[in-house]
Amino acid sequence: MDPESIHAETLRRYSEHVNPGLAKLMNFAGFGVEVRAEGCHMWDQDGRKYLDCLGGYGVFSLGHRHPKVVEAVKRALDTMPLSGKTFFNAAQGELAEKLAQVSPDGLEFTFFSNSGAEACEAALKFARAATRRPGIVSTEDSYHGKTMGGLSATGRKKYRDPFEPLVPGASFVPFGDIAAMEAAIGPETGCFIVEVVQGEGGVHISPPGYLQAARRACDRHGALLIVDEVQTGLGRTGKMFGCEHEGIKPDVMTLAKALGGGVVPIGATMGTADVWDRVFGQNPLIHTSTFGGNPLACTAGLAALEVVESEGLVERAAETGRFMVESLRDFQQSCDLIKEVRGLGLLIGVEFAIDEVGELVIAQLVKRGMVAAYTLNNPRVIRIEPPLIISREDAAWACATFKEAVQETADLLATLA
Repeated sequence: MDPESIHAETLRRYSEHVNPGLAKLMNFAGFGVEVRAEGCHMWDQDGRKYLDCLGGYGVFSLGHRHPKVVEAVKRALDTMPLSGKTFFNAAQGELAEKLAQVSPDGLEFTFFSNSGAEACEAALKFARAATRRPGIVSTEDSYHGKTMGGLSATGRKKYRDPFEPLVPGASFVPFGDIAAMEAAIGPETGCFIVEVVQGEGGVHISPPGYLQAARRACDRHGALLIVDEVQTGLGRTGKMFGCEHEGIKPDVMTLAKALGGGVVPIGATMGTADVWDRVFGQNPLIHTSTFGGNPLACTAGLAALEVVESEGLVERAAETGRFMVESLRDFQQSCDLIKEVRGLGLLIGVEFAIDEVGELVIAQLVKRGMVAAYTLNNPRVIRIEPPLIISREDAAWACATFKEAVQETADLLATLA
């Protein structure tokens, strides 16, 4: 099939059988059909090459099709990709042990699922089972998934309202506001769930001392501290886990995205021995998942962790992230359209001063061969989240291309003024 037909047929199928509104949105933005990917690059149906600076919203921390992960998964395919669920699963045990070794002290046990939303769903269930309390304290503009429990703790009414009534007991406080958080956590609070960096909320970084204050507040009232590391885990912020920037020890921590090495989906909910005893002590089958912890996904997870460590990706994320943030902030000084540049490691957000600019800049980036996206909860913010393996040369090219795209957008807006 020729390139034009590939695009036309895919657009038709999305319009007729997947999601008509999404089809219109993606087509308007100029996105083609992805047909191949490797490393930090993707190719569309026309053979055009794109630098992937979105990275699957954090999925492709190792890039696309990392050879060590692909090789490990191929071996698993030739033996036993899915578990029979009756016998022990060696790969699941190995990955759980490895995660316990690299995670903050005390997180000794892991329940495996298939996505970040499922990981957060399990975390919220575990908090209720462990504390027998209904209260969930979360933050405004947070994002913890769109399942019923995860959505109940997601701080954006736009996504919650159509599905009300949701799980009762959730309340929301401004992100980063220590006084508001401390006031909200009380005797009926089962957990406080929080991101280190609000990715979908606009790449807002928790201020110094915030997570430590949360730890103290939860300890005072016997609530569990759940840290959502679905997007920030495994090196993204320049630490293996984002909560390590403040040295805190969560009761529960959620992972997904990068854990599958960009090859197989996997989610993980980690917890302390005390939490596990309170949740699973009386009934080890109280929470289960048919596909969770399957050998294929766990093999991918083991390979991904090995690559992160052996290739020094935590350190690379910190160094390359500093370089990109500094470059973009230099540009900000001469660009009135940009309000702020924020970043921690290779999770970077550029906030514009007015609406609609983000969408126009995205289109200009695609035209130039670079992929990024604006954040779900704040369309004024473009998120730049490339693979941690990105070279300094590609990082510099991405910054230069971003500047060109913003400048052309500014010129276009000037002609319309």
